[in-house]
Amino acid sequence: MTKFGHYVRGALVLLGGPVLMLVVWFTVPLQIFGPHNPVLSWTAFAVALLGLAALLLRQIWAELSGRTDRHPVVGISLLMVASMLVFATCYLALARDQGQFSGQLTTRIDALYFTVITMATVGYGDITPSGQEARSMVMLQILYTLIFLTAGATSIGRRTRIVIGRRLGHEPPDGPSRTP
Repeated sequence: MTKFGHYVRGALVLLGGPVLMLVVWFTVPLQIFGPHNPVLSWTAFAVALLGLAALLLRQIWAELSGRTDRHPVVGISLLMVASMLVFATCYLALARDQGQFSGQLTTRIDALYFTVITMATVGYGDITPSGQEARSMVMLQILYTLIFLTAGATSIGRRTRIVIGRRLGHEPPDGPSRTP
């Protein structure tokens, strides 16, 4: 595959991947999760979040180590979207338990909206976590965002600077000097 084809394929995956993920998320039945099935709900959430964190770390490591045989930027971006969908699913399930949220959180759009607003740390105040489980999840999402998603975004920015620098004829720096 040519270098141009390589970039086109990556761009298609980068744009089409999140769209496909959203289409699947909006069509897959999620009623199995919620207060009526807490063991399954919490287990699925924990496994999904730990798995996504491990995959994110793997992709970030691939980017930092300079492995160019893969598309770490595309992988990191898709994993970031998947993380948002996992949190949105969790919020949707928690909202089925009265008293976890004040405000309107009844649809998938509401759950995705709340997830993005929380991730961006904007917090419009129209939906607020009022139950202990919901507040715990919001704190976990903020910590997850600060640790994993910020690291992912940083490595995407690093890769972008390197690619642009190479196109402009500049070699990327090797990193900080280790001489005393």
